[in-house]
Amino acid sequence: MPKQDPYAALRFKEFNIFLLVRFFLVFGWSMQFIVIIWIISEITDDDPWSLGLVGLMEVIPAVGMALFAGHIVDQREKRNLLAINIALFSLMSLGLFLIATPQITGKWKLEPVLYSIYAFIFFGGILRSFFGPTIFSLVALIVPKKVYPNAATWSSSTWQASGILGKAFGGLAIYWFGEQFSLGIVFVMVITSLVMLLMIPKKPILNPKIGENIWASLKEGINFVKNEKVILGALTLDMIAVLLGGAIALLPIFAKSILNVGALGFGILSAATSVGALITMLVTAYIPVTEKAGMKLLGSIFVFGLCIIVFGVSTSFWLSLLALFVSGLADGVSMVIRQTILQLRTPDEMRGRVASVNSIFVGSSNELGAFESGATAKLMGVVPAVVFGGTMTLITVFATGFFNKSLRKLDLTEDMKAHEEIE
Repeated sequence: MPKQDPYAALRFKEFNIFLLVRFFLVFGWSMQFIVIIWIISEITDDDPWSLGLVGLMEVIPAVGMALFAGHIVDQREKRNLLAINIALFSLMSLGLFLIATPQITGKWKLEPVLYSIYAFIFFGGILRSFFGPTIFSLVALIVPKKVYPNAATWSSSTWQASGILGKAFGGLAIYWFGEQFSLGIVFVMVITSLVMLLMIPKKPILNPKIGENIWASLKEGINFVKNEKVILGALTLDMIAVLLGGAIALLPIFAKSILNVGALGFGILSAATSVGALITMLVTAYIPVTEKAGMKLLGSIFVFGLCIIVFGVSTSFWLSLLALFVSGLADGVSMVIRQTILQLRTPDEMRGRVASVNSIFVGSSNELGAFESGATAKLMGVVPAVVFGGTMTLITVFATGFFNKSLRKLDLTEDMKAHEEIE
Protein backbone atom coordinates (compact mmCIF):
# COMPACT_ATOMS: atom_id res chain seq x y z
CA MET A 1 0.00 0.00 0.00
CA PRO A 2 1.46 3.42 -0.98
CA LYS A 3 2.62 5.75 1.79
CA GLN A 4 -0.25 7.90 3.03
CA ASP A 5 -0.13 11.60 2.17
CA PRO A 6 -1.12 13.34 5.44
CA TYR A 7 -2.09 16.50 3.56
CA ALA A 8 -3.99 14.91 0.67
CA ALA A 9 -7.35 16.56 1.43
CA LEU A 10 -5.73 19.93 2.19
CA ARG A 11 -4.51 20.16 -1.40
CA PHE A 12 -8.08 21.02 -2.48
CA LYS A 13 -8.94 24.72 -2.09
CA GLU A 14 -12.66 24.17 -1.50
CA PHE A 15 -11.91 21.71 1.27
CA ASN A 16 -9.80 24.32 3.07
CA ILE A 17 -12.67 26.80 2.84
CA PHE A 18 -15.00 24.10 4.16
CA LEU A 19 -12.68 23.56 7.15
CA LEU A 20 -12.83 27.27 7.97
CA VAL A 21 -16.62 27.20 7.74
CA ARG A 22 -16.75 24.25 10.11
CA PHE A 23 -14.23 25.85 12.47
CA PHE A 24 -16.19 29.06 12.97
CA LEU A 25 -19.53 27.25 13.14
CA VAL A 26 -18.48 24.68 15.74
CA PHE A 27 -16.48 27.29 17.70
CA GLY A 28 -19.66 29.32 18.06
CA TRP A 29 -21.85 26.31 18.88
CA SER A 30 -19.42 24.96 21.50
CA MET A 31 -18.89 28.34 23.11
CA GLN A 32 -22.63 28.93 23.23
CA PHE A 33 -23.21 25.60 25.00
CA ILE A 34 -20.65 26.44 27.70
CA VAL A 35 -22.05 29.92 28.29
CA ILE A 36 -25.63 28.65 28.42
CA ILE A 37 -24.99 25.89 30.97
CA TRP A 38 -23.06 28.42 33.08
CA ILE A 39 -25.98 30.87 32.96
CA ILE A 40 -28.44 28.12 33.91
CA SER A 41 -26.12 26.97 36.70
CA GLU A 42 -26.01 30.53 38.06
CA ILE A 43 -29.73 31.29 37.92
CA THR A 44 -30.82 27.89 39.33
CA ASP A 45 -28.15 27.58 42.06
CA ASP A 46 -26.46 24.56 40.44
CA ASP A 47 -29.60 22.48 40.02
CA PRO A 48 -28.45 19.33 38.12
CA TRP A 49 -31.96 18.68 36.77
CA SER A 50 -32.07 22.11 35.10
CA LEU A 51 -28.63 21.47 33.57
CA GLY A 52 -29.69 18.05 32.34
CA LEU A 53 -32.74 19.53 30.62
CA VAL A 54 -30.42 21.50 28.32
CA GLY A 55 -29.51 18.23 26.63
CA LEU A 56 -33.09 16.97 26.55
CA MET A 57 -34.40 20.17 24.95
CA GLU A 58 -31.93 19.77 22.09
CA VAL A 59 -32.10 16.02 21.62
CA ILE A 60 -35.90 15.73 21.32
CA PRO A 61 -36.14 17.69 18.05
CA ALA A 62 -32.73 16.49 16.84
CA VAL A 63 -33.76 12.84 17.04
CA GLY A 64 -37.36 13.43 16.04
CA MET A 65 -36.38 15.26 12.85
CA ALA A 66 -33.20 13.32 12.01
CA LEU A 67 -34.52 10.81 9.46
CA PHE A 68 -36.68 13.39 7.70
CA ALA A 69 -33.68 15.72 7.59
CA GLY A 70 -31.59 12.98 5.98
CA HIS A 71 -34.20 12.49 3.27
CA ILE A 72 -34.31 16.23 2.55
CA VAL A 73 -30.50 16.44 2.43
CA ASP A 74 -30.33 13.64 -0.14
CA GLN A 75 -32.94 15.44 -2.25
CA ARG A 76 -31.47 18.98 -2.11
CA GLU A 77 -28.36 20.91 -3.14
CA LYS A 78 -25.99 20.76 -0.16
CA ARG A 79 -24.22 24.16 -0.14
CA ASN A 80 -27.40 26.24 -0.10
CA LEU A 81 -29.08 23.93 2.41
CA LEU A 82 -26.16 24.39 4.81
CA ALA A 83 -26.28 28.17 4.27
CA ILE A 84 -29.97 28.28 5.23
CA ASN A 85 -29.26 26.32 8.39
CA ILE A 86 -26.39 28.59 9.43
CA ALA A 87 -28.53 31.69 8.80
CA LEU A 88 -31.24 30.26 11.08
CA PHE A 89 -28.62 29.37 13.69
CA SER A 90 -27.50 33.01 13.70
CA LEU A 91 -31.06 34.00 14.64
CA MET A 92 -30.97 31.54 17.53
CA SER A 93 -27.65 33.00 18.73
CA LEU A 94 -29.04 36.50 18.51
CA GLY A 95 -32.06 35.45 20.57
CA LEU A 96 -29.88 33.98 23.34
CA PHE A 97 -27.77 37.15 23.32
CA LEU A 98 -30.89 39.22 23.95
CA ILE A 99 -32.08 36.86 26.70
CA ALA A 100 -28.77 37.39 28.53
CA THR A 101 -29.22 41.17 28.78
CA PRO A 102 -29.45 42.54 32.36
CA GLN A 103 -32.87 43.97 31.50
CA ILE A 104 -34.17 40.40 31.10
CA THR A 105 -32.11 38.20 33.44
CA GLY A 106 -32.21 40.87 36.14
CA LYS A 107 -35.91 41.72 35.95
CA TRP A 108 -37.73 38.62 34.68
CA LYS A 109 -38.65 35.80 37.00
CA LEU A 110 -36.63 32.57 36.85
CA GLU A 111 -39.18 30.49 34.94
CA PRO A 112 -39.65 32.83 31.92
CA VAL A 113 -35.88 33.22 31.51
CA LEU A 114 -35.28 29.49 31.82
CA TYR A 115 -38.13 28.54 29.49
CA SER A 116 -37.00 31.08 26.90
CA ILE A 117 -33.51 29.59 26.91
CA TYR A 118 -34.94 26.08 26.55
CA ALA A 119 -37.12 27.25 23.64
CA PHE A 120 -34.09 28.55 21.73
CA ILE A 121 -32.20 25.34 22.49
CA PHE A 122 -35.16 23.33 21.15
CA PHE A 123 -35.01 25.36 17.93
CA GLY A 124 -31.28 24.64 17.78
CA GLY A 125 -32.06 20.93 18.04
CA ILE A 126 -34.15 21.15 14.88
CA LEU A 127 -31.23 22.78 13.08
CA ARG A 128 -28.87 20.18 14.53
CA SER A 129 -30.78 17.43 12.72
CA PHE A 130 -29.82 19.04 9.39
CA PHE A 131 -26.24 20.11 10.14
CA GLY A 132 -24.67 16.64 10.47
CA PRO A 133 -26.11 15.06 7.28
CA THR A 134 -25.47 18.19 5.22
CA ILE A 135 -21.84 18.57 6.30
CA PHE A 136 -21.16 14.84 5.88
CA SER A 137 -22.63 14.88 2.36
CA LEU A 138 -20.86 18.10 1.35
CA VAL A 139 -17.41 16.72 2.19
CA ALA A 140 -17.93 13.85 -0.27
CA LEU A 141 -18.68 16.39 -3.03
CA ILE A 142 -15.55 18.44 -2.39
CA VAL A 143 -12.81 15.78 -2.41
CA PRO A 144 -12.33 12.57 -4.46
CA LYS A 145 -13.08 9.17 -2.94
CA LYS A 146 -9.44 8.18 -2.54
CA VAL A 147 -8.88 10.92 0.06
CA TYR A 148 -12.10 10.38 2.03
CA PRO A 149 -10.29 8.93 5.09
CA ASN A 150 -7.80 11.81 5.11
CA ALA A 151 -10.63 14.32 4.65
CA ALA A 152 -12.55 12.69 7.51
CA THR A 153 -9.48 13.02 9.74
CA TRP A 154 -8.95 16.71 8.96
CA SER A 155 -12.66 17.49 9.19
CA SER A 156 -12.93 15.76 12.56
CA SER A 157 -9.71 17.44 13.72
CA THR A 158 -11.10 20.83 12.78
CA TRP A 159 -14.29 20.01 14.64
CA GLN A 160 -12.30 19.09 17.73
CA ALA A 161 -9.99 22.12 17.47
CA SER A 162 -12.93 24.49 17.20
CA GLY A 163 -14.66 22.63 20.03
CA ILE A 164 -11.56 23.05 22.20
CA LEU A 165 -11.24 26.74 21.53
CA GLY A 166 -14.99 27.31 21.74
CA LYS A 167 -15.33 25.56 25.11
CA ALA A 168 -12.13 26.99 26.57
CA PHE A 169 -12.79 30.50 25.30
CA GLY A 170 -16.39 30.21 26.48
CA GLY A 171 -15.22 29.65 30.05
CA LEU A 172 -12.56 32.35 29.79
CA ALA A 173 -14.95 34.82 28.14
CA ILE A 174 -17.39 34.39 31.03
CA TYR A 175 -14.51 35.14 33.39
CA TRP A 176 -13.26 38.12 31.36
CA PHE A 177 -16.31 39.70 29.73
CA GLY A 178 -19.47 38.21 31.24
CA GLU A 179 -22.22 36.07 29.74
CA GLN A 180 -23.87 38.55 27.37
CA PHE A 181 -20.71 39.72 25.61
CA SER A 182 -19.69 36.07 25.23
CA LEU A 183 -22.95 35.29 23.42
CA GLY A 184 -22.32 38.30 21.17
CA ILE A 185 -19.03 36.71 20.12
CA VAL A 186 -20.94 33.53 19.26
CA PHE A 187 -23.18 35.50 16.90
CA VAL A 188 -20.12 36.98 15.12
CA MET A 189 -18.60 33.52 14.69
CA VAL A 190 -21.77 32.11 13.14
CA ILE A 191 -22.10 35.00 10.66
CA THR A 192 -18.43 34.55 9.70
CA SER A 193 -19.01 30.89 8.88
CA LEU A 194 -21.98 31.82 6.67
CA VAL A 195 -19.94 34.37 4.69
CA MET A 196 -17.15 31.85 4.10
CA LEU A 197 -19.56 29.10 3.02
CA LEU A 198 -20.81 31.26 0.16
CA MET A 199 -17.28 31.08 -1.31
CA ILE A 200 -17.91 27.40 -2.13
CA PRO A 201 -19.83 26.85 -5.42
CA LYS A 202 -23.10 24.92 -5.44
CA LYS A 203 -22.75 21.16 -5.89
CA PRO A 204 -24.63 18.60 -8.02
CA ILE A 205 -27.30 16.35 -6.52
CA LEU A 206 -26.11 12.73 -6.95
CA ASN A 207 -29.30 11.00 -5.80
CA PRO A 208 -30.97 9.40 -8.88
CA LYS A 209 -34.29 9.12 -7.02
CA ILE A 210 -35.27 12.81 -6.78
CA GLY A 211 -38.90 13.05 -5.72
CA GLU A 212 -38.88 9.56 -4.17
CA ASN A 213 -41.63 8.85 -1.67
CA ILE A 214 -40.34 9.95 1.73
CA TRP A 215 -41.36 6.74 3.53
CA ALA A 216 -39.66 4.54 0.95
CA SER A 217 -36.57 6.74 1.19
CA LEU A 218 -36.44 6.53 4.98
CA LYS A 219 -36.96 2.76 4.93
CA GLU A 220 -34.09 2.33 2.47
CA GLY A 221 -31.73 4.34 4.71
CA ILE A 222 -32.69 2.47 7.86
CA ASN A 223 -32.40 -0.94 6.18
CA PHE A 224 -28.96 -0.08 4.85
CA VAL A 225 -27.61 0.71 8.32
CA LYS A 226 -29.39 -2.29 9.86
CA ASN A 227 -27.87 -4.70 7.33
CA GLU A 228 -24.36 -3.24 7.58
CA LYS A 229 -23.33 -4.95 10.83
CA VAL A 230 -20.03 -3.08 11.08
CA ILE A 231 -21.66 0.35 10.75
CA LEU A 232 -24.48 -0.61 13.13
CA GLY A 233 -22.03 -1.99 15.71
CA ALA A 234 -19.73 1.05 15.57
CA LEU A 235 -22.63 3.49 15.92
CA THR A 236 -24.23 1.56 18.78
CA LEU A 237 -20.97 1.24 20.71
CA ASP A 238 -20.12 4.90 20.42
CA MET A 239 -23.66 5.98 21.25
CA ILE A 240 -23.77 4.05 24.50
CA ALA A 241 -20.28 5.22 25.50
CA VAL A 242 -21.16 8.89 24.99
CA LEU A 243 -24.64 8.49 26.45
CA LEU A 244 -23.50 6.84 29.68
CA GLY A 245 -19.92 8.10 29.94
CA GLY A 246 -20.45 11.80 29.31
CA ALA A 247 -20.00 14.16 32.24
CA ILE A 248 -19.78 17.55 30.53
CA ALA A 249 -23.21 18.75 31.71
CA LEU A 250 -22.09 18.26 35.32
CA LEU A 251 -18.77 20.12 34.91
CA PRO A 252 -20.07 23.35 36.47
CA ILE A 253 -20.88 21.43 39.65
CA PHE A 254 -17.49 19.68 39.70
CA ALA A 255 -15.67 22.96 39.03
CA LYS A 256 -17.48 24.95 41.72
CA SER A 257 -18.41 22.44 44.43
CA ILE A 258 -15.94 19.53 44.22
CA LEU A 259 -12.72 20.87 42.68
CA ASN A 260 -13.25 24.50 43.74
CA VAL A 261 -11.68 26.05 40.64
CA GLY A 262 -14.42 28.47 39.53
CA ALA A 263 -15.07 29.76 36.01
CA LEU A 264 -11.41 29.67 34.93
CA GLY A 265 -10.97 26.02 35.95
CA PHE A 266 -14.34 25.23 34.38
CA GLY A 267 -13.12 26.54 31.02
CA ILE A 268 -9.92 24.49 31.23
CA LEU A 269 -11.76 21.31 32.19
CA SER A 270 -14.29 21.88 29.41
CA ALA A 271 -11.51 21.93 26.82
CA ALA A 272 -9.45 19.00 28.17
CA THR A 273 -11.34 16.23 26.37
CA SER A 274 -11.26 18.04 23.06
CA VAL A 275 -7.53 18.78 23.39
CA GLY A 276 -6.84 15.07 23.75
CA ALA A 277 -9.08 14.18 20.82
CA LEU A 278 -7.46 16.79 18.60
CA ILE A 279 -3.97 15.46 19.32
CA THR A 280 -5.10 11.95 18.41
CA MET A 281 -6.67 13.13 15.17
CA LEU A 282 -3.59 15.06 14.10
CA VAL A 283 -1.48 11.96 14.77
CA THR A 284 -3.83 9.76 12.72
CA ALA A 285 -3.28 12.05 9.72
CA TYR A 286 0.26 10.62 9.70
CA ILE A 287 -0.37 7.19 11.23
CA PRO A 288 -3.58 5.64 9.81
CA VAL A 289 -5.84 3.56 12.06
CA THR A 290 -7.35 1.45 9.27
CA GLU A 291 -5.43 -1.73 10.16
CA LYS A 292 -7.23 -3.80 12.85
CA ALA A 293 -9.69 -0.92 13.17
CA GLY A 294 -12.25 -2.97 15.12
CA MET A 295 -9.93 -3.84 18.01
CA LYS A 296 -8.64 -0.26 18.11
CA LEU A 297 -12.21 1.00 18.32
CA LEU A 298 -13.08 -1.34 21.19
CA GLY A 299 -9.83 -0.55 23.02
CA SER A 300 -10.24 3.20 22.72
CA ILE A 301 -13.76 3.20 24.16
CA PHE A 302 -12.60 0.94 27.02
CA VAL A 303 -9.93 3.50 27.94
CA PHE A 304 -12.56 6.25 27.67
CA GLY A 305 -14.76 4.48 30.23
CA LEU A 306 -11.87 4.03 32.67
CA CYS A 307 -11.01 7.72 32.46
CA ILE A 308 -14.59 8.74 33.23
CA ILE A 309 -14.51 6.61 36.40
CA VAL A 310 -11.23 8.25 37.47
CA PHE A 311 -12.69 11.70 36.83
CA GLY A 312 -15.77 10.87 38.87
CA VAL A 313 -13.84 9.84 42.01
CA SER A 314 -11.09 12.45 41.78
CA THR A 315 -10.96 15.43 44.14
CA SER A 316 -7.75 16.77 42.58
CA PHE A 317 -8.03 19.32 39.77
CA TRP A 318 -4.89 18.02 38.05
CA LEU A 319 -5.96 14.36 38.20
CA SER A 320 -9.41 15.30 36.90
CA LEU A 321 -7.80 17.32 34.09
CA LEU A 322 -5.54 14.38 33.17
CA ALA A 323 -8.47 11.94 33.19
CA LEU A 324 -10.48 14.14 30.83
CA PHE A 325 -7.45 14.68 28.58
CA VAL A 326 -6.76 10.95 28.22
CA SER A 327 -10.46 10.28 27.64
CA GLY A 328 -10.18 12.72 24.75
CA LEU A 329 -7.19 10.86 23.32
CA ALA A 330 -9.23 7.66 23.35
CA ASP A 331 -12.37 9.34 22.01
CA GLY A 332 -10.36 10.76 19.10
CA VAL A 333 -9.41 7.26 17.95
CA SER A 334 -13.00 6.03 18.01
CA MET A 335 -14.20 9.15 16.21
CA VAL A 336 -11.72 8.83 13.34
CA ILE A 337 -12.46 5.12 12.90
CA ARG A 338 -16.24 5.67 12.91
CA GLN A 339 -16.07 8.52 10.39
CA THR A 340 -13.75 6.48 8.14
CA ILE A 341 -16.15 3.54 8.20
CA LEU A 342 -19.06 5.77 7.23
CA GLN A 343 -17.19 7.56 4.44
CA LEU A 344 -15.83 4.35 2.90
CA ARG A 345 -18.94 2.20 3.14
CA THR A 346 -21.80 4.64 2.43
CA PRO A 347 -23.05 5.09 -1.18
CA ASP A 348 -23.08 8.71 -2.39
CA GLU A 349 -26.83 8.80 -2.92
CA MET A 350 -27.51 7.71 0.68
CA ARG A 351 -25.08 9.91 2.60
CA GLY A 352 -27.74 12.21 4.00
CA ARG A 353 -29.87 9.39 5.38
CA VAL A 354 -26.96 7.39 6.78
CA ALA A 355 -25.53 10.52 8.40
CA SER A 356 -28.96 11.14 9.93
CA VAL A 357 -28.98 7.68 11.47
CA ASN A 358 -25.47 8.44 12.71
CA SER A 359 -26.73 11.66 14.29
CA ILE A 360 -29.46 9.70 16.10
CA PHE A 361 -26.97 7.15 17.42
CA VAL A 362 -23.99 9.38 18.14
CA GLY A 363 -24.57 13.08 17.53
CA SER A 364 -27.61 13.30 19.78
CA SER A 365 -26.15 11.01 22.43
CA ASN A 366 -24.18 14.00 23.74
CA GLU A 367 -27.42 15.75 24.59
CA LEU A 368 -29.08 12.58 25.89
CA GLY A 369 -25.91 12.02 27.89
CA ALA A 370 -26.30 15.48 29.41
CA PHE A 371 -29.87 14.64 30.40
CA GLU A 372 -28.86 11.22 31.71
CA SER A 373 -26.09 12.81 33.77
CA GLY A 374 -28.46 15.37 35.24
CA ALA A 375 -31.17 12.81 35.99
CA THR A 376 -28.87 10.21 37.58
CA ALA A 377 -27.06 12.93 39.54
CA LYS A 378 -30.42 14.04 40.92
CA LEU A 379 -31.23 10.45 41.93
CA MET A 380 -27.90 9.13 43.23
CA GLY A 381 -25.60 12.13 43.59
CA VAL A 382 -23.10 13.73 41.23
CA VAL A 383 -20.06 11.47 41.84
CA PRO A 384 -21.96 8.12 41.82
CA ALA A 385 -23.70 9.16 38.58
CA VAL A 386 -20.40 9.70 36.77
CA VAL A 387 -18.87 6.47 38.11
CA PHE A 388 -22.01 4.56 37.10
CA GLY A 389 -21.76 5.91 33.55
CA GLY A 390 -18.11 4.94 33.19
CA THR A 391 -18.77 1.44 34.55
CA MET A 392 -21.64 0.87 32.12
CA THR A 393 -19.36 1.97 29.27
CA LEU A 394 -16.85 -0.77 30.17
CA ILE A 395 -19.60 -3.39 30.29
CA THR A 396 -20.84 -2.25 26.86
CA VAL A 397 -17.37 -2.65 25.33
CA PHE A 398 -17.08 -6.25 26.56
CA ALA A 399 -20.58 -7.10 25.37
CA THR A 400 -20.07 -5.58 21.91
CA GLY A 401 -16.71 -7.26 21.44
CA PHE A 402 -18.20 -10.63 22.40
CA PHE A 403 -21.40 -10.52 20.30
CA ASN A 404 -20.29 -8.54 17.21
CA LYS A 405 -17.58 -10.64 15.57
CA SER A 406 -17.55 -8.61 12.33
CA LEU A 407 -16.78 -5.42 14.23
CA ARG A 408 -14.15 -7.12 16.37
CA LYS A 409 -12.34 -8.38 13.26
CA LEU A 410 -12.82 -5.18 11.22
CA ASP A 411 -9.85 -4.12 9.06
CA LEU A 412 -10.32 -1.17 6.68
CA THR A 413 -7.13 -1.70 4.67
CA GLU A 414 -8.94 -3.48 1.83
CA ASP A 415 -11.60 -0.75 1.69
CA MET A 416 -8.84 1.81 1.24
CA LYS A 417 -7.25 -0.18 -1.59
CA ALA A 418 -10.60 -0.57 -3.35
CA HIS A 419 -11.23 3.18 -3.40
CA GLU A 420 -7.73 3.90 -4.64
CA GLU A 421 -8.26 1.48 -7.53
CA ILE A 422 -11.54 3.22 -8.42
CA GLU A 423 -9.80 6.57 -8.58
